[in-house]
Amino acid sequence: MTLLPRSRTARRRLMVIGAAAPILALAAGLVLYGLRDSISYFYTPAQARDAHVEAGRNIQLGGLVVRGSVARLNGGEIDFVVADRIAQSKVAYRGELPDLFREGQGIVATGAYGQDGVFVASQVLAKHDEKYMPREVAQALKAQGEWRGNGAPPAYAAAATSGRP
Repeated sequence: MTLLPRSRTARRRLMVIGAAAPILALAAGLVLYGLRDSISYFYTPAQARDAHVEAGRNIQLGGLVVRGSVARLNGGEIDFVVADRIAQSKVAYRGELPDLFREGQGIVATGAYGQDGVFVASQVLAKHDEKYMPREVAQALKAQGEWRGNGAPPAYAAAATSGRP
């Protein structure tokens, strides 16, 4: 008794599939390996803290800008604090902020944590109207039970503290 089919055509198809499957698996593995550095994970400050995101790893950090935390420094650097209900992270950004960037509003910043624990942003995206919030930020706030669907910022966005816990 043999495991191969009796039909010559069926055996040939089975051999082609048997030869193509490892080649396709190898190609998929190489594509994923090549793209690993261009994948940017989304975190809230609490998720970034809990995941122990290593310094230099490119991620997206989202949350609400804490009121009173925006400081414009010499040389064009802008520092501010992004918070969720549980934690907050200090963000340093050099460049022009979006016109809609405001304290108490939701943002998503792309960049990496430095060795000192400060998130160095290369890009900052702000919401575009009163009711819109980036989907990832809205989902994370809903999961933490701190969703404000009417656009009102939660209480922690009003606290003016700095630093990454």
